[in-house]
Amino acid sequence: MKFVAALIFVYLVCSGQVSEGQQQQGGTWCVARPSATDVELTNNINYACQTLAGSNCTLLIEEGGSCRDPCTLINHASAVMNAYYAENGRNWWNCNFKGTGLITISNPSN
Repeated sequence: MKFVAALIFVYLVCSGQVSEGQQQQGGTWCVARPSATDVELTNNINYACQTLAGSNCTLLIEEGGSCRDPCTLINHASAVMNAYYAENGRNWWNCNFKGTGLITISNPSN
């Protein structure tokens, strides 16, 4: 239960990363699966950060980033995975991350 609350908190903090148009169109968000290992989460961050346009990744999770806190690997992975998912059209396969991503239909910022 604490993990779910933490994920909701991350998306409340990060809700500014998705424009209003994207929120209305998409209606889905990508988060890291709680059972994902640290290695899998790190791989997800590395992959997504290598493919995100511009410096979206660093703006999210590096020092001073909008999704820096709480400073945990799973929260950082969720923020970056969601940015990748949103930037690539919110298709289910853009949240798979080798089975370590989950799609939620509830806007956690509401």
